[in-house]
Amino acid sequence: MINREIIRIKIVQLTYAYYQNGNKNIDTAEKELFFSLSKAYDLYNHLLALIVALTKESRRRLEVLLAKARREGTPEPLQKFAFNRFALQLENNKQLCEFTETQKRTWADEPEFVGKLLEQIEQSQLYTDYMAGEDSYDADRELWRRIYRTLIQDNENLDQLLEEQSLYWNDDKEVVDSFVLKTIKRFDEKNGPRQELLPEYDSEEEKDYARKLFRAAILNADEYQRYMSELSMNWDFSRLAYMDVIIMQIAIAEMLTFPSIPISVTINEFVELAKVYSTPRSFSYINGMLDAIARLLIQQGRLLKQIDAPKAPVS
Repeated sequence: MINREIIRIKIVQLTYAYYQNGNKNIDTAEKELFFSLSKAYDLYNHLLALIVALTKESRRRLEVLLAKARREGTPEPLQKFAFNRFALQLENNKQLCEFTETQKRTWADEPEFVGKLLEQIEQSQLYTDYMAGEDSYDADRELWRRIYRTLIQDNENLDQLLEEQSLYWNDDKEVVDSFVLKTIKRFDEKNGPRQELLPEYDSEEEKDYARKLFRAAILNADEYQRYMSELSMNWDFSRLAYMDVIIMQIAIAEMLTFPSIPISVTINEFVELAKVYSTPRSFSYINGMLDAIARLLIQQGRLLKQIDAPKAPVS
């Protein structure tokens, strides 16, 4: 699950923190990097567990309504949502249950948030259409995919709550959301509780990428910053935003350390990070600087890659 997009984000954050920390120990910093990456996987599981928490709360409320209806002799409420087959399969998922058992904090600690979100779901057109629609596993799964995209993916209250729960989750949710949606789509009823969730890492290659990129960016910092200083495009290098230097430093490390990653991919990825983490005008400057540095490295024979014509960065 942890891909290069998440890894780049974490390395930018941890490299910046490394230089802010007076006690610069690269081994300790590397451990912090991998701990931070593991927290992104925790968030993935935590968001899947939110679906389970909402379903359990729905069943709890249904029991109250059923008892009232039987007592008063009124029509019983529909049970379809509370016993949604996809949600029940997820609730019994072996991997998710094992994760939940290890957590000190669960959604049971946030009853007010879960209750309000459930009410929002029950008042939605998605819910109304589902309750009146076909009865099938595919419909059950598709409901939760739509609920997630509509009411969970862009939810300011949830974002605020997650930030309170873990500082590591501030910048993870947008990427992790895509993996939750991918997981919902992959669920198959015949797999029952043994349906596989996404692994923490697709392969050891991603772990190796994270380790090599982080170490290269720090251990070769003086060399990379010299390139920036030489090609600083009429700017006083010492006046550059510190985050700009960090982003370019890591981008140069990726160019030189990973021959299989195209130069254009590296530049585009780090320009996008500059839009999020640096000044409003930084991304355009970084785009031009990295292109110039890449051309210099090719000319010097340090970089054995071809470079595409640079695309104008989109603001």
